[in-house]
Amino acid sequence: MLKDYLYIFLISMVPLVELRGAIPASQLLGLPFVQSYAVCIIGNMLPVPIIYLFARKVLEWGADKPVIGKFFRFCLEKGEKGGKKLQQKAGRGLFLALLLFVGIPVPGTGAWTGTLAASILDMDFKSSVMAVMLGVLLAGIIMGVASAAAVGMFG
Repeated sequence: MLKDYLYIFLISMVPLVELRGAIPASQLLGLPFVQSYAVCIIGNMLPVPIIYLFARKVLEWGADKPVIGKFFRFCLEKGEKGGKKLQQKAGRGLFLALLLFVGIPVPGTGAWTGTLAASILDMDFKSSVMAVMLGVLLAGIIMGVASAAAVGMFG
């Protein structure tokens, strides 16, 4: 059982998959929702401060390197695109826009992209982390309800 929790913890840390994949995996594994929800939240939030503080710098540094440049440019462009979308929609309500960007579980949004976008937009650290955390909590609830409904329908 501990192995299953470690599995969902690691899934929730993977960019693009995050807890959007980890919570359904936890339900397929038959883990209790509340405990797996907490594990997924922690796993999804763990990289956030590191992403905020270092990802932009690393991506800018590597964007012109021969082997990694193409991928690093892709990540930077994704963060910039997300940031511009947020800023256009939000105006001065950037905190709420970031929360919803992270919280509504659609492909291409999540803690990784949201944090990178916040970093590119120069949002302050505390507001960024709080908005991302609230968004992750919201996404977790949405995925939990969707997973429960899917398991109920197919299980």
